[in-house]
Amino acid sequence: MRKLKNSELERISVENFKSAKKTPIILVLDNVRSSFNVGSAFRTSDAFRIEKIYLCGITATPPNQEIRKSALGSTNSVDWEYVEKTEDIVLNLKKKNYLICSVEQVEDSTLLHQFPHPKKPIVVVFGNEVNGVQQSVIDLSDCSIEIPQIGTKHSINVSVSIGIVLWDLYNKIIR
Repeated sequence: MRKLKNSELERISVENFKSAKKTPIILVLDNVRSSFNVGSAFRTSDAFRIEKIYLCGITATPPNQEIRKSALGSTNSVDWEYVEKTEDIVLNLKKKNYLICSVEQVEDSTLLHQFPHPKKPIVVVFGNEVNGVQQSVIDLSDCSIEIPQIGTKHSINVSVSIGIVLWDLYNKIIR
C-alpha cells in the first residue's frame, strides 16, 4: 500500500461542490458551545456533501478563528445559516416535509443501527455538549436517534456523534 498524494484524491472545487447534487440531510446544531465542534461539523458535512447546516442559539458562526482551525475551509463549501431559535427552523423544515430527528437519549429512541432508511429528506438535530437537545426541540421531532453505547459515560463528543450519524445515514440513503 502507498499513501495517496493530495493531487491523487480527485477533490472537487468549491464551485463544483456548490452545484453538485447533495445528500438529502440537513444538520441543525442546537446551542453547541464549542467552536471547534462547529468547525468539525462543517468538515464532516463537507465530506458527506450534506444540504445545509443551521447554527442555532449560542452556536458560533463563521468567521470564527476556532471554527476556521477545525473546518479547514469547509465553511466556504457547505451552505449554512444562523437561526436564533432552534424551534423556528425545525418547524419551518417540518412544514417543508423533512423528517425531523433529534440525536438524543430519550424514551422510545431508535438505536442508530436499527434506524430505517428515511423515505424523505432528513434533518438531524444535535445539541449542547452538556445539556443535549432542548426538550422543546425533542417535542417537535418526529423521532429520536440514539447511538448505542456500552461504556461508563454514555456520552460521546458532539462532533464525533455527528460523524457517526452522518456516516450511517449516508450509507442508508446513498448506498
